[in-house]
Amino acid sequence: MSLLAIDIGSSRCKAVVFTLSGEILARSAQQYVPEFPQPSFAEMDPDTFLDAVRTVSRSVAALALRDPIEAVCLSSHGETLVPVNSAGMPVRSAILNIDNRASEETVWCEQQLGRKHLFEVTGHVSQTMYPVPKLLWLRKHQPELFSNGIRFLGVISYIFSRLGLRAYIDYSLASRFMAWDVRRKRWSDEILALIDIKEDALPIPVPAGTIAGKLSAEAAGQLGLRAGTVMIVGGHDQACASLGAGVITSGRVSDSMGTYECIAATSDQPQLSEEALSCSLNSYCHVIPDKFITIAYFPAGIMVQWFYHLLHPSGPDERLDGLPEKSEDERYARLESLAPKQPSGLFVVPYLIGTGNPDFDPDARGAILGLTPDSHRGYIYKGILEGVANELSKMTGIFERTMGQFTDTHASGGGTRSPLGIRLRAAMTGHKFHLMSCPESVCLGGAILAGVAVGLYPSIVEAVTKMVREREVVEPDHNLTRIYGPIQKQYSQLNSRLSVFRKSGQAVPQIGEEA
Repeated sequence: MSLLAIDIGSSRCKAVVFTLSGEILARSAQQYVPEFPQPSFAEMDPDTFLDAVRTVSRSVAALALRDPIEAVCLSSHGETLVPVNSAGMPVRSAILNIDNRASEETVWCEQQLGRKHLFEVTGHVSQTMYPVPKLLWLRKHQPELFSNGIRFLGVISYIFSRLGLRAYIDYSLASRFMAWDVRRKRWSDEILALIDIKEDALPIPVPAGTIAGKLSAEAAGQLGLRAGTVMIVGGHDQACASLGAGVITSGRVSDSMGTYECIAATSDQPQLSEEALSCSLNSYCHVIPDKFITIAYFPAGIMVQWFYHLLHPSGPDERLDGLPEKSEDERYARLESLAPKQPSGLFVVPYLIGTGNPDFDPDARGAILGLTPDSHRGYIYKGILEGVANELSKMTGIFERTMGQFTDTHASGGGTRSPLGIRLRAAMTGHKFHLMSCPESVCLGGAILAGVAVGLYPSIVEAVTKMVREREVVEPDHNLTRIYGPIQKQYSQLNSRLSVFRKSGQAVPQIGEEA
């Protein structure tokens, strides 16, 4: 007996089959590439998500025949909007979470509702990523989409509807619409009235872990599963990652290291203070019953991936090293071995897709300062890791001002594959990093929800005890902390100057140079 968790990201879909003790039996991933039809636009055919779910599910199901899959849980990234007709078929491309077209509508929402009031209702500040501004943009530019029968779904609710189930969405993903009353746990009448959308045009909200139904023979065939397999409503990827890292009580903090790096804490009430608002924290419904999650995040892994793909283009004839094909892990290990022992001397700002908390500036851009003829790939790689660790240190300070001091971080995701990156994070934050055994914490969180839903575990606590484990603890190296202290101060100066010059349009000065 096993549990299948499928996580639908904005660039990749993953499927992982777990034993009841949390061991991985099989996993598969399918990548896809967003479309960028014009500046600030990011779209995708919704069936790309559906086809990826079918592909990865069939792949892992074929590898787990000895341990029949008891239940399937779907989790996903938030904010992507999928307009469908009365038959549940898409009427246009999905507008992705990274789409920034609705900037005017974002400002309008904040003006109409007030920044503080919007935050107190939803736990979010107005941003272009959320579906509410996107809906307003569609109403202005594609008004025909607002005829009778048109619904505006999230990714999971779309997948469920195409599999013959009701268009469910859990409270954590509903929260990411910017139309969810986080205290009352329902769609906000006030916000729906403002944007002139009826509740039945949105997905059906239910708690995470709700049984969505059983697969028909036809739907099961598409996924390579048995007819009657139970489908479970999962939640927002960051909330599932926090659960998969075992962060289920107050006072514990998780760090999910992916394209974005996200630190998260669990609490009994949403964190809606003035301090949380000033830092633009997100505080919303968790996938854990009667709990809330508060997150802060910034672009991180995307900078590492960008550099990796510069060195190793996808085409087999484009390899730069002239060596036999190596695995991705081997190539990253090679970069680690080339990194200098001392600080790189570079200042890397990882804002390839804008900033995170507290300002969320979509116009911010990445930068590498301090390059010399001696700056080989090992130096640049370490400089990127230093820049990411510095950003995490800044984000940790922002987080602690609202959530309180903490000394331990429970880490998962792709970033944990870099021993150097973890050492730098520990040194710059002064925190102890607990590295989780399972590299797929989002999917593990989904498997936990599935196991509890079908009665294989009596509670979330029991499931976490059985399935979540640590593999290593990395203590902060105080000598590294001392070395990087002055460098972090220089980073602070650089970031403030970049912000000023970005707004003025002037050239960026060098470190130590007068503006």
